[in-house]
Amino acid sequence: MIHTESEALYKEACKMMPGGVNSPVRAFKNVGTTPVFIDHAKGDKIYDVDGNEYIDYVCSWGPNILGAARDEVINAVKAACERGLTYGAPTKKESELAKLVIKATGFVEVLRLVNSGTEAVMSAIRAARGYTGRDLVLKFNGCYHGHSDGMLVKAGSGLLTNAEPDSAGVPKAYSDCTLVCEYNSLEEVSGIFEKYGENIACIIVEPVAANMGVVPPKPGYLQGLKDICEKYGALLVFDEVITGFRLALGGAAQYYGVTPDLVTYGKIVGGGMPLAVYGGREEIMRKVSPDGSVYQAGTLSGNPIAVTAGIETLKLLTENPDIYTEIDRKTAVLEKAYRQSTDFTVNRVGSLMSVFFTTGDVYDYPTVARSDTARFAEYFKFMLEHGIYSAPSQFEAMFVSCAHSDEDIERTCEVVRQYFSK
Repeated sequence: MIHTESEALYKEACKMMPGGVNSPVRAFKNVGTTPVFIDHAKGDKIYDVDGNEYIDYVCSWGPNILGAARDEVINAVKAACERGLTYGAPTKKESELAKLVIKATGFVEVLRLVNSGTEAVMSAIRAARGYTGRDLVLKFNGCYHGHSDGMLVKAGSGLLTNAEPDSAGVPKAYSDCTLVCEYNSLEEVSGIFEKYGENIACIIVEPVAANMGVVPPKPGYLQGLKDICEKYGALLVFDEVITGFRLALGGAAQYYGVTPDLVTYGKIVGGGMPLAVYGGREEIMRKVSPDGSVYQAGTLSGNPIAVTAGIETLKLLTENPDIYTEIDRKTAVLEKAYRQSTDFTVNRVGSLMSVFFTTGDVYDYPTVARSDTARFAEYFKFMLEHGIYSAPSQFEAMFVSCAHSDEDIERTCEVVRQYFSK
């Protein structure tokens, strides 16, 4: 494929933006090549500025579960734009979206609309601290919860209780309030709570880890976290920015049958627009201003255009429950092709999937980190040159939408077989 226009645009962008991008993974640094600049997308296809066509398995990192530019969503957004882009005041549509979320989840009683997954997680954690009167938060190595200061930490030594900043510019005082365990280890969590339990406000967890590649919870793991929280009076917070409305209409909470105290949603809930949600039990959420003393605000929160996209997307998912069966089936076809073509590890949960360039079980960050990233980069470039657009990092997920046709799934399988037969 020819990428001359993308290369020129990237060179220009680098003069004005760090790495030439507005989110780091887009720079393709992890795969050692130049990013492709996208011109437009429709359904399961994405087109770059050089006119190359790709089958899209990034799906804007998850939001496009219906495919790109779904007609019903686009038409509703166009109509909403004619009425004004922002008011900074309440609208009927905010309540309409809230009702859809509350009905779909079955456990969210009160919620707040915000603008991004990072903002939703930051706000949920503040609400948990305000409700419990405690300062400490427990997260897991390899799980990503946005770029707020307290969440940008990595594991230290021993029982991994000594978190240290994972980014320049994060004061140590923030990371001192964050404890870190390995994902899927209830033993470590129990040890942390034995030592710090009375000071831990909440556990925050991706119920399916999807920011170190797809790593599912071990059987009983999520329920085990809930039991530990209940024992010590802490709250369980599910970060469902990725899994929400993707694994099921009720997200991972429905998929695994475990109900958190608080939950965050992003990506799909905004239908491709900047919108996110945090919510949960009423007694906790009533601590949020103006009902309570936990402050959180945002000029563009509940933006009428973003809310419109979210409403139309959730309506389509609610009215067409077979979407989940179909995307699971299609992703299973991809999974089979990978498993038949290579001995490398493949993890899948619903329409989320990753191939790890390593062997053996992958169930936490240390096992993820065994992956051969150089080999992944080679694979990524091969797939891209053969018209398959996937995440430019070993540590990201592959997303499937209901717009992916059986023909395009089979075409992808054939490219997979070609690569691994080289």
